Amino acid sequence: MKFERISPMTREVASSAAAMTVAEARAVAERAEGAFAGWAATGPNARRAVLNKAAAALEARRDEFVRAMVAEIGATAGWAMFNLTLAAGMTREAAALTTQISGEVIPSDKPGCLALALREPVGVILGIAPWNAPIILGVRAIVTALACGNAVILKASELCPRTHELIIEAFAEAGFPPGVVNVVTNAPADAAEVVGALIDHAAVRRVNFTGSTAVGRVIARRCAEQLKPCLLELGGKAPLLVLEDADLDEAVKAAAFGAFMNQGQICMSTERIIVVEAVAAEFTRRFAAKAGAMAVGDPREGKTPLGAVADARTVQRVNGLIDDATGLGARVVAGGRADSVLMPATVVDGVTAAMKLYRDESFGPVVALIRAKDEADAIRLANDSEYGLVAAVFTRDTARGLRVARQIRSGMCHINGPTVHDEAQMPFGGVGASGYGRFGGKAGIEQFTELRWITVETLPGHFPI
Repeated sequence: MKFERISPMTREVASSAAAMTVAEARAVAERAEGAFAGWAATGPNARRAVLNKAAAALEARRDEFVRAMVAEIGATAGWAMFNLTLAAGMTREAAALTTQISGEVIPSDKPGCLALALREPVGVILGIAPWNAPIILGVRAIVTALACGNAVILKASELCPRTHELIIEAFAEAGFPPGVVNVVTNAPADAAEVVGALIDHAAVRRVNFTGSTAVGRVIARRCAEQLKPCLLELGGKAPLLVLEDADLDEAVKAAAFGAFMNQGQICMSTERIIVVEAVAAEFTRRFAAKAGAMAVGDPREGKTPLGAVADARTVQRVNGLIDDATGLGARVVAGGRADSVLMPATVVDGVTAAMKLYRDESFGPVVALIRAKDEADAIRLANDSEYGLVAAVFTRDTARGLRVARQIRSGMCHINGPTVHDEAQMPFGGVGASGYGRFGGKAGIEQFTELRWITVETLPGHFPI
């Protein structure tokens, strides 16, 4: 059986993929389990070599990836190529980690006892990736796990199955042994049942998920029932603070990039711009002009910085947030409501805590402007959210920026830079409703290995009984 992904732009079939049943998904888990031991026993430099080949294989499929992302999710070609570049970098970073999976010798109080702490692969890792940055997040779901010696299953998104299948095809070409790298695709109606069966399968030892907080809670509960660790990177409501001594031109550029890159459909997207009252009017004037100059158009033509959003539900959600805010006294200063998936860059000024746009993740091209009395009030507003993925602070005083950054509850914070910032070697993740655990670099090794204590006795034993 197959299911079809319909293009948000053309309403025609963008791709089709296998609508796997629960039995077929379980068979994939069993195949991965059978391949695990051989891959775990493979030396670190051999694993590194295959991962480096996988990076090159990803890059060789550039045109296919661009076509798939434009068709399946309405992405611009630029966003697709950025995805591919970062994903290849993540794969090479994972390759470099294979010889950094180290342990330590721990001093023991017992004479003649050599005590070791070792990190070892755990088995089969299930990675569940979303559609919005499909190459980056699909690759991130599996590469560090592979570097650590685990077998992996990528649970593809129903919105971009072809894009995620291309990742697996590239990795197969690179020379991973059969069964080490796997993909599961399913019809949207079967998602809950298929994912639940995979989490419950005895072969699957750990799970990582990137997606909405609502679904993350469901996955966390299911993993808890099976006593399986999970790594969750969930929703966000990223604040960007503009203090009175900020370079406003730099703040405007970073805020526009953070709010509207990929039509605001990034977990790190700037959702709240918190501006100290002393510079709020001037910042708003400049930012509204910048947003108003950002054209939106058909991503297949490649002539505009903004393309389509993923589906009509996004249009309805964003329009609803705009209507609620304006109905309660906010003012649209750029963009506005849309009647198609080609949504304009929209800026809503005067947003208050009474409005849904203040708290609810939009995941679309709309951003809230919130006025703060001073620095302390800006920090309070930034922390007035259940989310805590990323934040940004703009000030000409670096020491002040660092002081403010350390008072914001988030997994990541950038001083004089945009909220949208990702690098393969960095510890990436959030707190609160944005999830827990960290992808990236050495922090990722901890997520995908088991820490074991092993002792070696070098002297005859002496026991009290």
